[in-house]
Amino acid sequence: MKPRRLELGNRNLIGARVTEARKALGMKQVELLAQLQLAGVDMSIPALSLLEGQKRPVSDIELNALADILNVSVDWLLGRE
Repeated sequence: MKPRRLELGNRNLIGARVTEARKALGMKQVELLAQLQLAGVDMSIPALSLLEGQKRPVSDIELNALADILNVSVDWLLGRE
């Protein structure tokens, strides 16, 4: 895996946690995108990269789908353990 070249942004709270949960499941970004599409959330590869880099906001629909797919709670994604 390529290391992140740019610093994390400040447009969302969940990007780093999405990356952490995805990698813990051994899931690649394209696999996560496929699961999101099956859940009715259409997202591009650049959009997911920006989300994980905390450089784009996340909608509530995306947040809910990500929590379900990654088998974590919305609270965990938001850092509210």
